[in-house]
Amino acid sequence: MDLRLKGRVALVAASSSGLGLAVAKTLAAEGANVSICGRDPAKLATAHVEVNTMGTGEVLSTPVDLRDERAAAEWVRRTADTFGGLDIVVTNSGGVPFGPVDSFQVADYRAAIDGNLLPHVSVTLAALPFLKEGGWGRMLMIASESVRQPHPESGLSSVARLGLLGYMKGLVHALGANGVTVNILAPGFHRTPILDEQFGADVETEIARVAERIPLGRIGDVEDFGALAAMLASDQASYVTGTVFVADGGNTRGIG
Repeated sequence: MDLRLKGRVALVAASSSGLGLAVAKTLAAEGANVSICGRDPAKLATAHVEVNTMGTGEVLSTPVDLRDERAAAEWVRRTADTFGGLDIVVTNSGGVPFGPVDSFQVADYRAAIDGNLLPHVSVTLAALPFLKEGGWGRMLMIASESVRQPHPESGLSSVARLGLLGYMKGLVHALGANGVTVNILAPGFHRTPILDEQFGADVETEIARVAERIPLGRIGDVEDFGALAAMLASDQASYVTGTVFVADGGNTRGIG
C-alpha cells in the first residue's frame, strides 16, 4: 500500500534509538524527509546513518535535550526552515526509573513530569503554527500502555504520562479545522535498548517472564511499531483523530 508520504516532512523526537528511531526509519522508507534528535551526539550520528539508508528523502539530525523547551522549539523551527514546512510531528520522550508509586519522592514525580510529559508539550506548541499553515498534518504522541492500564512497577510513568490524554484531547479541537489529526501511540513491552538496560544481565530471562503474561506470547518488535506509526501518519488515516492506539500484544485487558 502506498501511504503517500513521499516528500512529506516528518519530525521525530527522541529518535536516536528505540521506538523513536524505528518510527523515523519507517517514515524515511516511505520517502519522507525526516528530522531526528537525541541527547547523545554519538548515538545520534549512528541513527542518522541508519535513517538515511532507508529512503530517498533527506535527513536532518540535531543534538537536543527535549527537557529544554527553548532548544526543543529551536529544533522544530530549524526543521521547518530546512525543509520548507512541517507535516508530521511525532513526539516522544525519555524513560523514567521503574518502581511502585510509593517508592518515590515528590522531587522524583516532578522530574518525571519534566522529562516524560512536558517535552511533548514543548514540541507540539512549537509545531502548531507550521501545521496550521500547511492545512494538513499528523501529530502522534508516543506514550505507554500505562495510560490505559497502569503497571504496579511503573509508578512514575503511570502518573506522568496520563497528562498526555487531556492534552491530546484539547489539541484535537484546536487543530481539527486545519486538517490535522492528533493521536496517541501507547506501546507495551518492546525490545529496545532501554528495556535491555532495565533488565540487565538477566534480560533474556526477564523478557521470557514478561512474554508469558502477554496473550500473543512475545514482546513487541520495533519495526511493527514503526509501521503502525506510518499508517497513522498517512492519508488513509485522515478520519482518525483523538484516539489512543495500544500496541501491547493484548496485555491491556480493560474495556473502554
